Amino acid sequence: MHRSTRSLPGRRPRAGARAAGTLATAALLLPLLGAAPPQDAAAPSTRLQDAFASAAAEYQVPQSVLLGVSYLQSRWDTHGGAPSVTGGYGPMHLTDAATAIRNTVVHSHAEGDARGDDSRAPLKVSDAVPTDAQLPSRLKTLTRAAELTGIPAAQLRSDSAANVRGGAALLAAAQKKLGKPLSATPADWYGAVAKFSGADDTATAATYANDVFAVIRDGERRTTDAGQDVTLAATSDARPRAAQLEKMGLRKADTSGTECPRTVSCEWIPAPYEEFGDGDYGNHDLADRPKDQSIDSIVIHDTEGSWDVSLKLVQDKTYLGWHYTLRSTDGHIAQHIKTKDVGWHAGNWYTNAKSIGIEHEGFLTDPDTWYTEEMYRSSARLVTYLAKKYGIPLDRQHILGHDNVPGPTTATIPQMHTDPGPYWDWAHYFALMGKPFHGTPGSGGGIVTVAPRFAANKPQFTGCTKAGETCTAHGSSAVRVYTAPSEDAPLVKDIGLRPGGEASTIDVNDMASRVSTGQQYAVAERKGDWTAIWYLGQKAWFKNPKKQPTAVNAKGLVVTPKAGASDIPVYGRAYPEASAYPAGITPQAISPLPYKLSAGQRYVVGERTTGEYFYSPTFDTAEHKVVKGKDVYYEIQFAHRVAYVRAADVRVLPSTGK
Repeated sequence: MHRSTRSLPGRRPRAGARAAGTLATAALLLPLLGAAPPQDAAAPSTRLQDAFASAAAEYQVPQSVLLGVSYLQSRWDTHGGAPSVTGGYGPMHLTDAATAIRNTVVHSHAEGDARGDDSRAPLKVSDAVPTDAQLPSRLKTLTRAAELTGIPAAQLRSDSAANVRGGAALLAAAQKKLGKPLSATPADWYGAVAKFSGADDTATAATYANDVFAVIRDGERRTTDAGQDVTLAATSDARPRAAQLEKMGLRKADTSGTECPRTVSCEWIPAPYEEFGDGDYGNHDLADRPKDQSIDSIVIHDTEGSWDVSLKLVQDKTYLGWHYTLRSTDGHIAQHIKTKDVGWHAGNWYTNAKSIGIEHEGFLTDPDTWYTEEMYRSSARLVTYLAKKYGIPLDRQHILGHDNVPGPTTATIPQMHTDPGPYWDWAHYFALMGKPFHGTPGSGGGIVTVAPRFAANKPQFTGCTKAGETCTAHGSSAVRVYTAPSEDAPLVKDIGLRPGGEASTIDVNDMASRVSTGQQYAVAERKGDWTAIWYLGQKAWFKNPKKQPTAVNAKGLVVTPKAGASDIPVYGRAYPEASAYPAGITPQAISPLPYKLSAGQRYVVGERTTGEYFYSPTFDTAEHKVVKGKDVYYEIQFAHRVAYVRAADVRVLPSTGK
């Protein structure tokens, strides 16, 4: 059972720490019931375009404004009627979080420790359910749309045309409340667009509205996940009128001290570094990165809790800390910890010490949920900025999902998290960062980059609502791997996840037998429409037909065991050798994981690093020390999660084709 591996970052306060008042919820940590199927799946491909035209005429909203807002929310996708991470439905992302909460199903969850350091006590969490009254208005826009249109809420959730009408009604109501005419000129709607975002501060509202107007100016065209062809023609004279925000009474966010690009809305909401008795403290560690240790990766999370809950938790000195949180509805960013300091977020202390943790608001754990376009864009801008600042390569071995972080020891493997999950669109995310996944000509490079078409790639998953129950079909970044070139063959097993040798499953939180978009693997064999890669110390096959490939060819560096070695150990952290530790600091075990990298196998190289350990078991920073060794490690793409091998155990080679 790994349901809670998608829970709040770290996701458990220390034993004996305060649990009362924590607003994270068992319901929030659990999946949503299946949504109604979309009503336009078999309709003509112009149906959604016609719905925008009809709704725009009915509510006297410029069609370009309606299309632009919808694109920034959902890219016009319907997502099969499933809600977003904040309970938003349909092309207009009309939010109904209360319904989402009521329709959750309770599952048990594994214990885990987001700090991931043997020198401190483990963490645990207790949850309470928020009431509808505690939900902000930005999470209840569908209810308001139902009042304005008279359309039943269920229809607004499941019917895309009705959903568009609801969005048009909300925009028209916002325009009237601002005392503005229902003008045919897009620029006159700048304030209403800003209001639609749900933002409560001027900077966020302006950033959102500016992004919508950029889409209107540039134009967009795409085929949606429901096969609908939608076009927004470029409108060169659609200029923002920021002065409209001045009379909206929005607050001014505190941007002092933030480390964000100018292209996003960002405010400072600090996490506490405080002591609270018996030598215990929270909820992060002070450091001096990159002077004392390098920052090598950025870890992408989803919170599995609402924005408000997440902010309360990150400001709780007895809880955990991460660097940034992003809001789903408008892409707003809150920074909590300076990037020079170490957050407690990834469940692996080595990763924590050398990474930046970014949480994305996810109100539900429903694996059928999706992420708004504005959040993707805001996150991509932030990651691009941080990667440039710290020299972090923009690839999948440096921009990690929480689900790619390895367990630091064998015992922790089953506790590791699975967010942001198979429905995070890595291809779109990297394209927004200007780093789309491209292949190299020919098959002689010896490596493949996983790159399925997100909308068309819909592997079957179970466990979204009940164990064994099929999830709603949904575009995905995940590709399943088998022990032989056949979908009837057994799935690849993970002996770390299931030491007893039990079979892998297609449960949405079972990471044992799948790869993800952007990850790279050494090719072991090819057979017809199937490709085998080296994965978890074994051959793993995935379907890769030429007409609709799920991976593209690549080349680079790989590691293989040194000459004469039948196999070598694999590690979940790159700690220094024992002799590197000074007196008074107990050497951390260089504990191998239960896997082996056997002779003849090859794995793609990511980071090359020297062993480091950040010693910080006390509140007094005078005792903090970065222990640096001489042993060199290579990070490798070993399975769905990365791993480490000692340089002394391997040879580094250019990849060659198969």
